[in-house]
Amino acid sequence: MRRGLLMSRIEKDFLGEMEIDDEAYYGVQSKRAAQNFMVTGISVSPELIHALGIVKKAAATVNIKLGYLNKKKGEAIVQAAEEIREGKFNEEVILDSIQGGAGTSINMNINEIIANRALEILGYDKGDYAHVHPNTDVNMAQSTNDVIPTAVRIATIKKIDGLIEAAKLLKKRLAEKEEEFDDILKLGRTQLQDAVPIRLGQEFGAYRKTVDRFLNRIKEIRNDLTEINLGATAVGTGLNADPKYIELAIKELRKNTGLKLESTDNLVDGTQNTDVFVEISGRLKTFASSLSKIANDLRLLDSGPQAGLNEINLPAVQPGSSIMPGKVNPVIPEMVNQASFQVLGNDQTITLASEAGQLELNVMMPVMLFNVLQSINILTNVNRIFAEKCIKDITVNRQRCNEFVERSVGIVTALNPHIGYTKACEVAKRSLREDKSIKEIILEEEIMSEEKLSQILNPIEMTEPGIAGEQLLPKEA
Repeated sequence: MRRGLLMSRIEKDFLGEMEIDDEAYYGVQSKRAAQNFMVTGISVSPELIHALGIVKKAAATVNIKLGYLNKKKGEAIVQAAEEIREGKFNEEVILDSIQGGAGTSINMNINEIIANRALEILGYDKGDYAHVHPNTDVNMAQSTNDVIPTAVRIATIKKIDGLIEAAKLLKKRLAEKEEEFDDILKLGRTQLQDAVPIRLGQEFGAYRKTVDRFLNRIKEIRNDLTEINLGATAVGTGLNADPKYIELAIKELRKNTGLKLESTDNLVDGTQNTDVFVEISGRLKTFASSLSKIANDLRLLDSGPQAGLNEINLPAVQPGSSIMPGKVNPVIPEMVNQASFQVLGNDQTITLASEAGQLELNVMMPVMLFNVLQSINILTNVNRIFAEKCIKDITVNRQRCNEFVERSVGIVTALNPHIGYTKACEVAKRSLREDKSIKEIILEEEIMSEEKLSQILNPIEMTEPGIAGEQLLPKEA
């Protein structure tokens, strides 16, 4: 049939016929689903598409070995599936990320692309499914309900590996600043009020430790993703799948992914439950909230420059105002905040979707996958940008830090063991009333010698518990 200069073909499923562009590798079920689910305008993630190519290739390879799939036909399917894995047909996946059917639409979209590409390889016309059928041949010994969860886990592991590398980079940059700023004494603050001194390096060390904890947590949960349910078919009973198929398919997947994948010991559980994604999302949420807290701290420490704290300088990456000349804003930390909020919102969606599964299958897998992969992508990009465009080039205003410490009543806390709490309060009140430093008042009132005061107010003694500090504390007879 001719439509202008374009050729089309007629394909049918049990609901009826549809006209398909003859150049298209997708088929009738894909087109029907694309018309049904016009939701976000965001396509299925490339990571899932590629992972589905890996799964389909493994399935076809094993079905050839077991004699269920004709070798010539099977090898064409294997080649087509490999091309899916390589990303050659991403644009032929025409579905929205959010869709009904637990992922049946995306599974069939992939099946149709592979079938039509295999037909092309074998010299047949697209749509001539008598020779290679999307369901009978490409989907042999499979169901959406084991294919999608398996592909989702493979895609998620690979994305987590990228996030781990990005988080390691952020940790490295924070560790560099921890060392660089180790000798800089500054005023600590609790409840946004002056507190006792702290070293700037210690603050960055705390940020670095936060990232370190996340790395340990995400590596731990990554291991849980290696249990897959391929061969479970529809409800976890393995209907239509040869037991040998399950064992061989897992081996094939290991070979093609380099991952230590294992068949779950309970295929029914692996088919119906998605709690592992809730746990992953929870760890991503925890990390996002920590990153946002770090970003908030940096914005405060950089505030000003004249009328704020201005203890550090964030790198200027772009002009900050369309009306105020010379204004520079902390745009990278602001981006970190907003990206973190998105991850926190995604976590709520993932939690609700996992809870909404009924009986033998969770049909909400598409929205879970969409949000999990988006959160991982966001955090991967955030870590790299935060590390390289912000943390790496932070500088410190030493004089500003010294001034705040010198003029703060917070350092009087270090004198408590030596002059008593009551006397320390009197000194603090006078300092605030007369706008004099604690050191000035102590020396004026001859409460202790300058040498002893210098020992007590030594930056290391005030910020690092140890033997030297203990030796300065008075002891009862």
